[in-house]
Amino acid sequence: MKNAKTFDVVVIGAGVFGAWTAQCLLRTGKGVALLDAHGPANSRASSGGESRIIRMGYGPDEVYTRWSIRSLELWKDFFTRVNQPLFHRTGVLWLFRESEAYGLASEALLKKLKVPFDKLSRPDLEERYPQARYSENEYGIFEPESGVLMARRAVEQVVQDAVQNGMVYFHEAITTPEGRGRLNSVGTMNGESISAATFIFACGPWLPKLFPSVLEGRIRPTRQEVFFFGTPPGDTRFEPAALPVWIDLANENYGFPALDARGVKCALDRHGPAFDPESGERVATAEALAETRDYLASRFPTLKGAPLVESRVCQYENTSNGDFLIDRHPDFENVWLVGGGSGHGFKHGPALGEYVARLVTQGGATGPRFSLATKQKADERAVF
Repeated sequence: MKNAKTFDVVVIGAGVFGAWTAQCLLRTGKGVALLDAHGPANSRASSGGESRIIRMGYGPDEVYTRWSIRSLELWKDFFTRVNQPLFHRTGVLWLFRESEAYGLASEALLKKLKVPFDKLSRPDLEERYPQARYSENEYGIFEPESGVLMARRAVEQVVQDAVQNGMVYFHEAITTPEGRGRLNSVGTMNGESISAATFIFACGPWLPKLFPSVLEGRIRPTRQEVFFFGTPPGDTRFEPAALPVWIDLANENYGFPALDARGVKCALDRHGPAFDPESGERVATAEALAETRDYLASRFPTLKGAPLVESRVCQYENTSNGDFLIDRHPDFENVWLVGGGSGHGFKHGPALGEYVARLVTQGGATGPRFSLATKQKADERAVF
């Protein structure tokens, strides 16, 4: 191998978890390197794509509501500092049925944590957003301060800023670490050796490929299809000023207004089939398109038959219940495993980065919900 490069911490994976972890460690004065085989927020990554929702509602899951609150503060501060307006305060509209447990729990927790929201009856919804159709027992919870993060560009900015402030970035693929005890270095497929006191693997859907004996079945990448539909010419009812992000939990659907003139984005939140992030073909299926079209037409009659202007295939990387994985590798004393974004993780990048940086620099045990021991192989999704 070529001469080793040495750092305090090496982070493998330049998605939102890895980028923010590297950024936060750099701020503590650590010498940090970040590696990625395909580039920050690349088209194979779970952090790739144009847009992601940031919302505070999480049913009864206080840890994630608190992390969302903190993350929104950090995202906005970062975007102001780098002069990049990559957060759109569209608001987020939850659509619930009366007595739906998740809605009741969300409302109670938002009140407890003093998160602004409006509770909208069906007549309120029809008056405020007449372009949509609502069922008889439907109501809304509207978060006015929430909205959309421009995902790919946001991660690129986090990495670029860290590099400008002293982080070293390598566009490298690594070989699978072997052995037990202490990991001294990782080898790259180009023959480099990179040494560190601590290694953090934040490789998203690649984690079970790197560590199959530990993570196979505990993090399961699934294929997720996303569609953008064109709006009628001159029709402003689907622009961000007139339509918020919406989340329809009962119908397993979510969508975005026509940001950046790209059309209305709509997708199913249901976990798709198993998917390989490295070799999987990213062509949307006719079946998913038809199901999404049917939903869109029922919710927004004007968009019935709207032209498809773009489609994407990305992936979730699902833990058994949706909680993140943030824990030490059981075989390596100085290796951390950080992943399991499970389709809801992007927004939490800044708070997660702070959390991991604190564990690395100050020590201590991870929270039980994030531990490897709680990651089972059975799919029992509990976090939405």
